Amino acid sequence: MDFRHLLLEKEEGIATIKINRPHVMNALNLETFQELRTAVEDVRQDTAVRVVVITGEGDKAFCAGRDLKEVEAYLSTGIEDWEARMKGIAWNFAFIEKLEKPTIASINGYALAGGCELALACDIRIASQNAKFGLTEIEMSVFPGSGAAWLLPRIVGKSRALELVLTGDHIDAREAERIGLVNRVVPQDKLNATVKELADKIASKATSAVTLAKAAISEAAEAPIESARAVAIALRALAETTQISSEERVKALWASAKRRKQAD
Repeated sequence: MDFRHLLLEKEEGIATIKINRPHVMNALNLETFQELRTAVEDVRQDTAVRVVVITGEGDKAFCAGRDLKEVEAYLSTGIEDWEARMKGIAWNFAFIEKLEKPTIASINGYALAGGCELALACDIRIASQNAKFGLTEIEMSVFPGSGAAWLLPRIVGKSRALELVLTGDHIDAREAERIGLVNRVVPQDKLNATVKELADKIASKATSAVTLAKAAISEAAEAPIESARAVAIALRALAETTQISSEERVKALWASAKRRKQAD
C-alpha cells in the first residue's frame, strides 16, 4: 500500500508505520491523519501482523502534532469552510488506542501536542535520550483533545497530568521516564534495535494470549476492580481454551519454566 506521507513496512510479524514529513517535524495534516487511520486499519486486518510500531522519520521529531500552517490556511478561508472540512473527522487516536494488536511508540525526538497524544495512544513507549515531550495546546487557548485528557491521568496520575496540560511545559526523556510517561529511555543510536528486540519478543508469543491479555489489562485500567476482575477471569479462561496444539502448549510451558530457572 502506497502513501504520500507515511511509510508502512511489514517484516516477520511486525508492522512499522512511520510518519514521513521530517521537513515539518512529522506534523500531521488532514491527509496524513487519514493515511494513518488507513494504515492502522490495514495492519488490523492483516493476520500476519502481530505487533505494530509507530515512529517518525529522521532523528529530530516523532511528531510535532497538528500541522499549524494547514490550520492557519484553512481558517483564513473562513470558519465555515474549516468546519465543513472537519465535519465527520474524529480527530483523536482512539483507533490506535483500541487496536487489538500491541502497539509500540518508538519516540525518536520531539513528541509535542497531538504528537504526544499519539504516543500516549500506544501501549508501550520507548524513547531516545533526545526525545522531548509537551502538551502545548494551552498556549493556543485550548487543551488536548486527541486522547491526553483521558489517557494521561491514567498513565502519570491526575496531578502530574494537570501540571503538564495547564503549563504546556516541555519535559525531557528522563523526566518522562521518571513520571511513567515512557517505559524506557535508550541512547539515540540504540532506539531502533531496542524497539525491534521488544517487538520480536512480543511477536514470538501466542497471538491469542497477547490479544486477550491486552484486552484484559485495558479493561482493568478503565473499569471498577470487580468488573475488571470478572472480565480478566473470563478472558483467561478463553485464552486457556484457545485452539493451539497440545505440543505447542507443552513447549510453551517448558520454555517458561526454563526462563524462570535461569532467572533464579
